[in-house]
Amino acid sequence: MIAVGFRVKSGFAIAVALEGPASAPNALFRRVVEMSDPKVPETRQPYHDGFYHTEENAREIARRVKIVERCAAQSVAALLEDTRVARAGLIVGSLIDPQKVGNPHIRAHAHEGRLFRTVLEEALRSRGVRCQVIVEKELAAASAAGLRQPPREIAQAMRRFGKAFGSPWRADEKAAATAAWLSLK
Repeated sequence: MIAVGFRVKSGFAIAVALEGPASAPNALFRRVVEMSDPKVPETRQPYHDGFYHTEENAREIARRVKIVERCAAQSVAALLEDTRVARAGLIVGSLIDPQKVGNPHIRAHAHEGRLFRTVLEEALRSRGVRCQVIVEKELAAASAAGLRQPPREIAQAMRRFGKAFGSPWRADEKAAATAAWLSLK
């Protein structure tokens, strides 16, 4: 079985694919999955209007969201083109409801977090990939419970994956790899 883990960011996600079984996963690939259009820079943060300003124009936001949806669908299609992925894990910063955020700037970030998570999840599910979403601060507990391995062995596996993939191998790549590993279960 093949599973892909994603660390969802604003405008893109870091994807790490592992092949199981979960008891001995192998590293397959690591990629950046673009969910914004580099030719339309404002799609990277569609709820912003420049630095520390929120976009108030609903039509403009809708235009940007459509571009994000198209880019995510195309990127996921390309990612899955040659790979038979069955499951995916998405690591996100938060699941907060943007409407519950009082500060307009932070609310814009919450809207973007929800947007990029949902378009990625929808693109994967539309292609038959089962998804689970995990909040980053809950990842350590989820991996300890789900992988049923001592932290030392999880850390050794992460080092092994890092050697297989090469640089960069940072926290975002490790989170994506952990999500993929959990998805092999």
